[in-house]
Amino acid sequence: MKACFMGLGYIGLPTAIIAAKHGVEITGVDINPKVVEMTNQGKLHIIEPGMEEMLQEVVRTGKLHASVTPEVCDAYFMVVPTPFKGDHEPDVSYVEAATRAVIPLLKEGDLYVIESTSPVGTTDKMAALIFTERPELNGKIFIAYCPERVLPGNVIYELVHNDRVIGGIDEDSTKKAQEFYSQFVQGTLHPTNCKTAEMCKLTENSSRDSQIAFANELSMICDKAGINVWELISLANKHPRVNILNPGCGVGGHCIAVDPYFISAEFPAESKMISTAREVNNYKAFWCAEKVQNAMLKFELKHKHKPVVAMMGLAFKPNIDDLRESPAKYITTKVMQSCNNADILVVEPNIVSHKVFKLTDYKEAYENADIVVFLTAHDQFKTLEWRDDKEIMDFCGIFKK
Repeated sequence: MKACFMGLGYIGLPTAIIAAKHGVEITGVDINPKVVEMTNQGKLHIIEPGMEEMLQEVVRTGKLHASVTPEVCDAYFMVVPTPFKGDHEPDVSYVEAATRAVIPLLKEGDLYVIESTSPVGTTDKMAALIFTERPELNGKIFIAYCPERVLPGNVIYELVHNDRVIGGIDEDSTKKAQEFYSQFVQGTLHPTNCKTAEMCKLTENSSRDSQIAFANELSMICDKAGINVWELISLANKHPRVNILNPGCGVGGHCIAVDPYFISAEFPAESKMISTAREVNNYKAFWCAEKVQNAMLKFELKHKHKPVVAMMGLAFKPNIDDLRESPAKYITTKVMQSCNNADILVVEPNIVSHKVFKLTDYKEAYENADIVVFLTAHDQFKTLEWRDDKEIMDFCGIFKK
């Protein structure tokens, strides 16, 4: 079988590599020529443990090659971004553009699958687009939706072992998609219809967003009440039916921080709790930035000079290089914009350089800073010892007890 993956980002590229590793001939397509060039050289343009070695193998054996244009295959997978437009309205133009690019290549018996997180009804809309452009294919190709469920940093394992939900526009499409994924997925493949599969992905991440919002709201309450939130949550979780998550400085990434809007934009009157959870998690980042700014002001008033501040972490979660929708990046930016020439040291050990931030080694920053702000719980930070001679603002539980 030959398969074409439209999009070689954080999900498209790893999935293409895993499929190629299991014998599928892969054409990976990306509009970024640099991504295509690096992929064909066996160089991973993202950080994912163990993935580059696997990429080099499938490139060397000819099972995977990258291109800026799609090629005739037996299966086509849309794994492109779905950003916002206007007031958090989902934009499926990338999915549509990728779909239009493969429409001329489709033939009887082909499989077309959307993996991109999408509003409910997107698969049906793309099916209508395909059959409008190619009416002779109506009833002759298989169309389905199959959302990814992976954790950055553990993608190799999760792409193979996680269960998948697969929803076709009809039963035959569901079965055809199941046949493809069964080549490399060892988890259970759960069949459903495309609308349910679309809503399932949005539901999973909206549920997690709501749970995090509870923890983040609790952390702000505890701060005002003078209670150690980490101790409180640990004690509350001793209850056999309570499992409160740990708070952070907000919620980031292109899933949990984004997917709830796909529901609230379509069903605003019915999604009150989902919308409120988004507001809470967005506000937590603003709250953290204000706490840092107030600490800087108090330091300057007390010591008669501006502090050196270390902003520890830019990624949206520990031990990855992904800064998409990162609350840590937002907080750092907001602090820098209001610092009035204070010395701000920005730390992110998982990236080499950044076009906006000048990066500092984490040990150097910790040693030289008056105020240390932990935003992302990277493993490197957990090797540091508590310093009584510094003001430490721990928003992610580096020193939780």
